[in-house]
Amino acid sequence: MTSILLVGAGAVAARTTRQLLDTAGIDRVSVLNRDSERAAELVDAFSNGDTRVRLAPEGDPLRDVAAVVLAAPGAYAVRLAAAAVERSRPVVAVADDEETMSSLLALDPLSREHGVVVAVGCGLAPGLSDVLARHAANALERVDELHVARAGVAGPTCVETLRRAHHSRPLEWRDGAWHRPRRSGPELVWFPDPVGATECEPIAAGAPLLLAAVPGVERLSVRAAVPPLRATGLARLSRRAVTDVWGAVRVEAWGWKDERRSTVVYGLLERPAIAAGVTLAVVAAALVGALPAVERHQEAGAHGLGRLVSPPSLLAELANRGVRAATFEGVGVG
Repeated sequence: MTSILLVGAGAVAARTTRQLLDTAGIDRVSVLNRDSERAAELVDAFSNGDTRVRLAPEGDPLRDVAAVVLAAPGAYAVRLAAAAVERSRPVVAVADDEETMSSLLALDPLSREHGVVVAVGCGLAPGLSDVLARHAANALERVDELHVARAGVAGPTCVETLRRAHHSRPLEWRDGAWHRPRRSGPELVWFPDPVGATECEPIAAGAPLLLAAVPGVERLSVRAAVPPLRATGLARLSRRAVTDVWGAVRVEAWGWKDERRSTVVYGLLERPAIAAGVTLAVVAAALVGALPAVERHQEAGAHGLGRLVSPPSLLAELANRGVRAATFEGVGVG
């Protein structure tokens, strides 16, 4: 029996659960959350006579699980990831904040020792943005610039993470070194409707994973839309009001092809919680052998999604599940 431990009970966790249950070869999903009542609510939402969703067993939640999926950030998730690696369980994490990503990447030596993968940043961005960046780079003979922009949030936790990112110094790669420039003003980025033209500011989160996905670039930047709920206050918002917002990611690669300066622009339009949930489930299923069509480049270690998987195989599986990438046209982001 192939059982997955799902850590988290929010919007992303709910969509991950549904995708795991719809995957042949996944027999059970055990739910664990620091708030046990929230975990129970998620399990109840999928009950309906379906015993494949249950609360994780007390005392030893890692017992009899094949992999761990982290649909929540923070130190609690990192500690569970370390415990899972020590027991040779692969880990898939949606982490999109600098601290959680750095802590998970620091598990690289331990994960190599135990021969398992820790997949870091498996949401809309970082995550699918890195896969699209690798895919765009493969369409060029040589790529020297990468610029990513993202819009949308997957839930209240994501909103808070994005706010912190906008209050921190951004991180940019130029001429072989990282730079932390002073914050600049927003720049208008054009996404397809219904997102449309959106003001985006440079941030640091996800930049190192993007560089790992496409090493050798001379310039690299990540921008994110200013959180649209800044002036409203989360206390007044229902969870549905946050998670029903459309999101998008835009990846622009500049380089050379046939001795000519060329650009490739890919993107994806989806509700961020859905994109993250589908991605987490697909990657977890691939790591436990339930989706052999999703090809891996790395067999062990802590890696970002763009470095871990073959873009065509992952994007094909996502398209089968309704999350489709496309070629974007419009104003550049860099």
